[in-house]
Amino acid sequence: MNTPPDNVYLIAATFAMALVTLLTRITPIILPKRLLDAPLLLAVNKALPLSVMTLLILTSLHWQQPKLMPNAMIVSLSLSPLLVAEILALIVVLLSYHWKKQLLLSMLVGIASLNGFLWLLNLIGFQ
Repeated sequence: MNTPPDNVYLIAATFAMALVTLLTRITPIILPKRLLDAPLLLAVNKALPLSVMTLLILTSLHWQQPKLMPNAMIVSLSLSPLLVAEILALIVVLLSYHWKKQLLLSMLVGIASLNGFLWLLNLIGFQ
């Protein structure tokens, strides 16, 4: 039975994610306690969730290409409502995580604030 390339990719990605999850769950059990209490590892462990969440949000931003204005030789960047809402939601997520230190709560606040900002920008007619 031949499987399409998309299915092969999906299966490989699923196994890769399962392997990474298994390794990250087993590593603290295998490593000696003194290595787990190292200051550098504790600092990385503290900053990692926010760093990953910030990178994921930044990579999801929808940047627009610069537009050349007619009758002018200047390039302007137009801010779309989506980009403005994403930037504002990112700020809310960062503040939420800084305040509560709860990753799941910050993600939910980010989703809610993104939708809220999009609604608000649409309501006021932001172009």
